Amino acid sequence: MIVVTGANGQLGKGVVDQLLARVPAERIAVSVRDPEGAKELVERGVRVRRGDFDDPETLAAAFEGAEQILLVSAASTGDTALRQHRAAIAAARDSGARRVLYTSHMGANPASPFAPMPDHAETEGVLRAAGVPFTSLRNGFYAATTVMLLGSALQTGELVAPEDGPVSWTAHGDLAEAAAIVLAEEGRFDGVTPALTGAEALDLADVAAVASAVTGRTVKRVTVSDEEYRAGLVSHGVPEGQAELLGGLFRASRAGEFAEVSPVLGELLGRAPVSVREVLAAALV
Repeated sequence: MIVVTGANGQLGKGVVDQLLARVPAERIAVSVRDPEGAKELVERGVRVRRGDFDDPETLAAAFEGAEQILLVSAASTGDTALRQHRAAIAAARDSGARRVLYTSHMGANPASPFAPMPDHAETEGVLRAAGVPFTSLRNGFYAATTVMLLGSALQTGELVAPEDGPVSWTAHGDLAEAAAIVLAEEGRFDGVTPALTGAEALDLADVAAVASAVTGRTVKRVTVSDEEYRAGLVSHGVPEGQAELLGGLFRASRAGEFAEVSPVLGELLGRAPVSVREVLAAALV
């Protein structure tokens, strides 16, 4: 049996949808904090179990009978994320599953200024030390982030942000499909995978140009200092911690941490990955 955590979230739900096209529903279970939110999966024949990384005692039952477990990384960062990941990995190891998979990131790096990246790097170390075969899916940077970074740019005509660098933006749906393929077709990857990325790396000037072309509205890229950007976010009610997190994203991208473009995702999918243009067209038009 395959157990997928976080199946009420965008990535986890997408993985389950893709798995249902590949394996019988009775071979799939999900571990979610709120089973009520997964009623639709029950109707599709998937076993729904309560499992909460913050409540490790729930994970033994959630992972019972698992042959493979996909741990979707926590939405938190820092000590909270690492505590949650350690609890989930320990429970997965103790369940007797023959393989544990984890949704990591192409930019996993203990020295990265973007806070989630050291968390991913340390979690991979916990996986290595757990003594169970594992696959760490080095996912590309979510392309949906470009929509968030555009913000009100279609109304103002300006995409205002600090200096950045190219990012190989990657669609949620492609990464969900890739995870489902790796789960359904065991043996493809052992340990840390190559980067699973889109087919091109675009900076925010490129994103502005694509948004302009897709919507017919001119969006100009405007560069500000890190300090000015952070102050602007805080003045608009963004918590200081979130503003600092976003600042780290720009520092990491301009250092080239997310610039790698790899053919591996396209080879795994058997088609070209979804482009940023397609993501923006779906979100903005």
